[in-house]
Amino acid sequence: MKTNVLGILEFNSIAIGIKALDGIVKTSPVEVIEAKTICPGKFVVLFTGEVAEVDASLTVGKKLGEGHLVDELFIPNLHPQIIPAIMGTVDCQIWDAVAVIESFSIIASIEGADIAAKTAHILINEIRLATGMGGKSYFKMIGNIEEVEAATQAATKIIGDKGLLCKKIIIPNPHPRIKPFFLY
Repeated sequence: MKTNVLGILEFNSIAIGIKALDGIVKTSPVEVIEAKTICPGKFVVLFTGEVAEVDASLTVGKKLGEGHLVDELFIPNLHPQIIPAIMGTVDCQIWDAVAVIESFSIIASIEGADIAAKTAHILINEIRLATGMGGKSYFKMIGNIEEVEAATQAATKIIGDKGLLCKKIIIPNPHPRIKPFFLY
């Protein structure tokens, strides 16, 4: 199954989100990456598959969640770093500069991470999705300082244009003792 296609639906009702999840998987043979309750009392479904399958399942999920859909995302050419970073922390060897971009939405963080990875030669090592963060989300990236700055600029523009940028930081030459905490 291809993992360079991503569909996401975020609902303001947990019950409706679960109903939409059922419709999503019944419609096409998509692979659900994540389906869970997020803060504050919302439900999110992330899935991948072939372009037509994800598109069809996205359409059904939106119809089933009509009136309860908070946001949606469809990326047919997702950067290959994004799904591994969502699934857990990706190890890295580079330690020249690090950045953290925090947003007020899951979808904004995923979109920002995708743009960052497509803009510059950096590693997206983690994307955290709203659990225990009051609905906020963030992603971390690592690379040389020029690449991290370019990626941060591209990501913060797309997130900021939506009005969903919470905070961004870049740390050039981070101290080695913070590495275990950054890669946690």
